[in-house]
Amino acid sequence: MPRPRVSVYIAASLDGFIARADGGIEWLSVVEDEHGEDYGFGEFIADVDTVVMGRNTFDMVAGFEPWPFADKRVVVLSHRPLEDAPAGVARHDGALADLILALGEEGVRRVYLDGGESIRQGLAEDLVDDLTLSHIPVMLGRGRPLFGPEVPHGRWQLLGARHFPTGLVQATYRRLE
Repeated sequence: MPRPRVSVYIAASLDGFIARADGGIEWLSVVEDEHGEDYGFGEFIADVDTVVMGRNTFDMVAGFEPWPFADKRVVVLSHRPLEDAPAGVARHDGALADLILALGEEGVRRVYLDGGESIRQGLAEDLVDDLTLSHIPVMLGRGRPLFGPEVPHGRWQLLGARHFPTGLVQATYRRLE
C-alpha cells in the first residue's frame, strides 16, 4: 500500500504563531463573519480519512462542543493515556513516520496532521505533502510558533492563494520532491 497523503491545514498570526504562549486561540475570532465562512475547511476535511494530532491540540479541541471530528478516525500522538476520549479516538505512542506507514497499510488515503509539534515533526521527517496556511491579520508578539529550527530547508510550490473580506489570506502549497 502507498503512504497516505499527509496534509496540514492551519491558521497562524502574521508573525507566525498558532497560539498564544498560554495556548489561547481566541484571537482567531477576528476572522469570524456573520455568514459562517469556514475558509474551505469543510471541503478539506471531507476528503480526509484520518486526523493525526498532538496531545496539546487534542486537549484543547476535546472540549469543543460538538466534537469536530465525530465522523473521522482520530489518532493522538501521546505518551500519556487518553481519558474520556470521544469515540473513534486512539493514542499512538511512537514515531510519526511509523504511524503514517501503518495507516497506509490500513488503506488510509489522506491524513490531516494538526498541532504545532506534530506539524514540525512531520516537516522534519519529510512526511508533509501539502499545507494550507491561513494568515490571520493579527500580530501576537510571542506565543507558540508554527515553525522552528527543526524544520528543514525545502521547496514548496504554490498551488493557489486567496484573500477574504475579513483580512484572512490563505495559501496552499505542495512539497516539491
